[in-house]
Amino acid sequence: MAKVVVSKNGPYFVSGKLALAKEIIETDDEDNSARWKKGEKYPDKEEYHLCRCGHSNNKPYCDGTHAKINFDGTETASRKNYIEQAEKLSGPELVLTDAQDFCASTRFCHGKAGTAWELTEKSDNPKAKEIAIQQCCNCPSGRLVAWDKGKPIEPKLEQSVGLIEDTAAQVSGPIWLKGNVPLESADGKKYETRNRVTLCRCGKSGNKPFCDGSHIGIEFNDGDKTINK
Repeated sequence: MAKVVVSKNGPYFVSGKLALAKEIIETDDEDNSARWKKGEKYPDKEEYHLCRCGHSNNKPYCDGTHAKINFDGTETASRKNYIEQAEKLSGPELVLTDAQDFCASTRFCHGKAGTAWELTEKSDNPKAKEIAIQQCCNCPSGRLVAWDKGKPIEPKLEQSVGLIEDTAAQVSGPIWLKGNVPLESADGKKYETRNRVTLCRCGKSGNKPFCDGSHIGIEFNDGDKTINK
């Protein structure tokens, strides 16, 4: 069975032959995040260890550097389920739930037509509704979820692991767990299994193991020169 385990002050243990590939944020002519593009695919492995301290010389894989630098990977994220952490915004056609602590700063919630929140409030307009749903579904962390008639709208994602590259910010982003990959804490307890989850790989998040956008503030790069527009 595929799963990811957070090791104590060490890497993520990935098992179950989960495919690993770059996921590149493509932008529009105003540098708004617009769509996802598949990038480099890594060789298939039954299991592998992904760096989460941000200092491996063999990124994205762990090389043991976390031990040399005394990396503090203490998990500080809430164990509450998503819906317990989310605020709710009700529009005429859609409801938007927003769990801000999961924000990975990929900025799909902003665009030429407006923000996901603004478009939700205008969701009686078919085009606004369509764009709001698209923006929410492109959110890799699942911070934002659009609901229609009481049901969450989720993109169809195969179980896999992505390494986000942020073209506009020129940084490497978080690890993206897709398709309901189970996530287990270093203490053996399981986090809520969700369709979309982003994990910190720069080592600086204040919401470990989840990404909180800190990679942008420190200009984190995974060492691979594939970030380009």
